[in-house]
Amino acid sequence: MTLALFLYCYPEPGVGEKKWSTMTEELSTANVWGIAREILRYLECHPDAKDTVDGIVQWWLRQQGSACWRRDVERALALLCSHSLILETRRPGVPPYYQLNPQQREAIATILEGS
Repeated sequence: MTLALFLYCYPEPGVGEKKWSTMTEELSTANVWGIAREILRYLECHPDAKDTVDGIVQWWLRQQGSACWRRDVERALALLCSHSLILETRRPGVPPYYQLNPQQREAIATILEGS
C-alpha cells in the first residue's frame, strides 16, 4: 500500500499524462476498495463506533493522513454510503460523522467473507 500511495502522490517523471491518469485511477480504485474493507472490518468489530473522517483516519485505520490518503478515505466513505453500508450524519457547525448502518450487517458480513 505504501508503494501505491507513493506512486499516486508523486508522478513518475516522463510518464505521459494519459498513461499516468489511468495508472493513478487503477491504484486509487484498488486503494479505495481496500480502505472500504478496512472500515467495514472495524465496524464489524465495533458496531457502535461513530467518527469523522479525521477520526477514522487516526483511530480506525491508524494512519497519519497525507492529503492523498485522506482523499482515498473520503472516497471509500462515499462508496460505502452510496451502497447504504454506512450512514453519514450532518449537523450544522460540525464535520459529518459516519457509522454502521445496522440494517446492513448481514451484507457487510458477506462482503468481508469474500475478501
